[in-house]
Parts: sequence; structure tokens; C-alpha cells
Amino acid sequence: MSMNMSKMLFYSMLFMSTMLVMSSSNWLSMWMGLEINMMSFITLMYYKKNYSSSESMMSYFMVQSISSMMFLIIITMNYTMMISPEMLSNTVNTLLLCTMMFKMGAAPFHFWMPQIMQKMKWSMCMLLMTWQKLAPMSILSSMINNNTTIMIMAMMSTIVGSIGGLNQTSLRKIMAYSSINHMGWMLSCLMLDNEMWMSYIAIYSMLTIMTINFFMKMSMYHINQMSINSMTMMEKTIYFSLMLSMGGLPPFIGFLPKWMVIQSLMMKNMYLILLVMMLMTLLTLFYYIRTMSTIMLMNSTMNKWMLTTKINKNSQLMMIMINLMLPWMMVINFF
Repeated sequence: MSMNMSKMLFYSMLFMSTMLVMSSSNWLSMWMGLEINMMSFITLMYYKKNYSSSESMMSYFMVQSISSMMFLIIITMNYTMMISPEMLSNTVNTLLLCTMMFKMGAAPFHFWMPQIMQKMKWSMCMLLMTWQKLAPMSILSSMINNNTTIMIMAMMSTIVGSIGGLNQTSLRKIMAYSSINHMGWMLSCLMLDNEMWMSYIAIYSMLTIMTINFFMKMSMYHINQMSINSMTMMEKTIYFSLMLSMGGLPPFIGFLPKWMVIQSLMMKNMYLILLVMMLMTLLTLFYYIRTMSTIMLMNSTMNKWMLTTKINKNSQLMMIMINLMLPWMMVINFF
């Protein structure tokens, strides 16, 4: 009971610290919010007391401490030069962008994310891929105006996220590289429209939560485990739709945020960036489909040695309906 209460306390601190960062217009308050957020997340990571969680906790602490120190230096520079967030110089602006990229694990500062996620439990991976991106993204959206730097980092994130996941067999590493790829699309949203990234991250978070929840229910951590998990036809359909939706394939809901970005890039005549990002998304689709190939080629006949973990029927129906939301939205819009 006491452990549940303490976990609830740290989850509340995690939520409130992100809200503090997102609602603050003061540099020091933002830094304080990021520090409270980091300490809350590290404490939640350590609830599963083993060597892997301790190692990932220390690695995460080192990475976040370095980025927080860089952010504190930027704050000091800001107060020394008396510059408001709207009047940041290009140098300070680029430093701030690199600091937030380091915090989120975007390319070229992505090296820590797959390694840490490999040693974390699924619930912490889910938080790292979704909620932990909100605070840095909100800081970037409020004061970044260097479109060239954002464009370069967005392209780098899509390339690294696509190529990095090709030779992975660990589902947690695949999801980490997928997150890096999606971060590139989110950064392009910042370059195009300051509020578009919120729609993107909302849909991405919803899909990520459903996908990780599926892996947790089926107790899957590696691609080869799929051959010993006997799924019903409904569970296979859910998994296929989730993977194709994460890859941004129409008519699934994951195509909607990418569609918004594609339209905006075309309106601004940024065809080269669009071409690179779309080609890299095809590569991510390849490794999503690779995770499905074992299930597709596996005989559906039940064997005694197979694991038979089932998902609640209501959850199955909800996942299918959410994934197929886009066609219904298009039909309603047409009429």
C-alpha cells in the first residue's frame, strides 16, 4: 500500500512538473520543472530493483544532468545579456535547440535512448517515448526561430530513426528508433506551425500507448518471441493495424499527422525535405512489417507448447476502432 502511495506521489510530481514547464514564461521555472521531472522519472525507474534498472537509471541521470547543466548555462547567459526569449541570438538559440534535442534523444544526440530503453520495463519506455517529450517540445515551441537548424535536425532524426532500426531484433530498441524517427516529424511540425506538433504528439502518444500495452499484455520483448505467442485472428488484426498505423500507412489513424505535415511542406515548396522524410518512412515501414512477418508466416494451429496470453475483448474492439478512425473522419468530412 505504501509503495502504491509513493508511486502515485511521484507520478503526480511527474505530471505537475511538465505542467509547470509548459505554463511557465520564466527561464528558472522551466529549469526547475525539468529537474523535478527528471528526479520523479528516475525514482519511478528504480521501482524494479535489479542491475539493469540501476544501470539505466544512472545512464539516464548522467544524460539529463548534462543537458540540464547546459540549459542552466544558457539561462545564465540570458540573464547576463538581458535577452528575452523572443530576442535570442542565433548562438544561444542553437545551444538551446541542442540541449532540448539531447534531453529528448533526437539525432544527433540519440545514442543514449536505445541503450537505456533496452534495459527498462515497458511502462517506463512508454513514459519516455510520450510524456517525457512534452516539456522539451513546449520549450522549443515557445522560443525557437532558427528554421534551418530545426530542418537539419529533423532530417537527421528521420534518417537515423529509419536506418538504426533495420538490424534490430529487440522490440524495445525498434520502438526507440521509431520514436527518433517520429521526433523528426515533430520537429518539422515546429518549423511549419507552432501548434501542429501538439496534434502530432497526441496521435503518436495514443498509438504508442496502445502498441506498448499490446506488447505488455503479450509479454513480448524480442521479435523471435512472436513465434511462440499464439494469437487469435483478432489479436493479429490489432497488431497489424497498430504497426501499419505507427508507420503512417493510410487508411489508419497514424497517417493523419503525417498527412498534415506533408501538406504543409508542399505548401511551403520544401520538396527535398519531404522526399527524404517520406523515403525514410518507407524504411520504418520495412522494420514494422518485419516484426509482423513471423506472425504472418506462422501456422495458426494451436500447439500445446505455445503461450496463450489473451487481450480483453473490449480492448481489442477499442484498438481496432481507434486505428480505423481516419476513414470515418474522411467520410464525415466528404458529406
